[in-house]
Amino acid sequence: METISLIPYPDAIPLHWAWFHVFLTATFVLHLVFMNAMLGIGMIALSEYFMKKNANDGTEKDISRKLPYLIAFTVNMGVAPLLFLQVLYGNLIYTSSIFMAWYWISVVPLLLIAYYFAYIYDFKFHALGRFRGVFIGLAVLFMLFIAFLFSNNMTLMLTPEKWIVYFENPRGTFLNLSEPILWPRYFHFVAASIAVGSLFLAILAEKKTNGRSGRHLRRFAYATLVQMGIGIWFLLFLPQEIMLLFMGKNIPATLFFLSGLFAAVLSVLTAFNGKSWLTAGFAAATIILMVLMRDVVRKAYLSPWFDVSRLTVTPQYSPLILFLGVLGVTSFMVGYMLIQACKAKKEVA
Repeated sequence: METISLIPYPDAIPLHWAWFHVFLTATFVLHLVFMNAMLGIGMIALSEYFMKKNANDGTEKDISRKLPYLIAFTVNMGVAPLLFLQVLYGNLIYTSSIFMAWYWISVVPLLLIAYYFAYIYDFKFHALGRFRGVFIGLAVLFMLFIAFLFSNNMTLMLTPEKWIVYFENPRGTFLNLSEPILWPRYFHFVAASIAVGSLFLAILAEKKTNGRSGRHLRRFAYATLVQMGIGIWFLLFLPQEIMLLFMGKNIPATLFFLSGLFAAVLSVLTAFNGKSWLTAGFAAATIILMVLMRDVVRKAYLSPWFDVSRLTVTPQYSPLILFLGVLGVTSFMVGYMLIQACKAKKEVA
């Protein structure tokens, strides 16, 4: 059976595809920041639990207070990019989800359990005693497994030629474990999470002037160096024709790669020099450029089978107007609530 016959015909979209592409990129960057910070501080909390020499500096307790909020922000920020991904690549992501249906459905209950454990870890922090490590450990384990399932689905979506496996395994239990880029892609995300989580803690520590910022910045720098190494692994395991796009064959892709590498190096240097906010700026630039590179890889993988620019457009402008209106109102409300929460926290302090 030919691969093209396995790909469902895409639905029409109400606006030019570029609108949805911009929305997808912007919302995914926001989601990625919160997602990395969430998983990163979770793993750092677990390491702090086992590193008894840091038991009295308050880092683990600070993380316990922040983790439930970051999980909530991550989930809410993840809705928009997933919806925009479905608008542009719905025929692909829905199909790949079917092949791993049981695992994909398990994401919701696993996330709820991790969220529940994070709340227990926060509210019963001192009462849990040494069992504290069990709750944060399980929360992190579930979050790591969810990230692994997402990596599976995103790589499976990019390789329709593997979909013929459905005729051998129609039970919805397939994982894309033979895909060469699965593991470097996953570990690249995990290393990025440690880096972003460390940077998040460094900025919070700098506000408190408690001397912990430098330790977190050094962890960010080392995690970023590891991430750069894994990024080279990821690049080398891409199909040659896609890897060459970043080696000069495609000018925009090459500029994204070189600029991202340069920004990452600068973030490491500023981190070693104790510059939290400057490091955050370079890290943000790196994340944006990595997301743009990710988009190049996705389009290159799908080019034999699917081109998003060829989607049929059936013009409907009212949904866009409604979306932008709701986005503006909700952004204002969220911003107002965060300001009030910060004021209340200062008054209590």
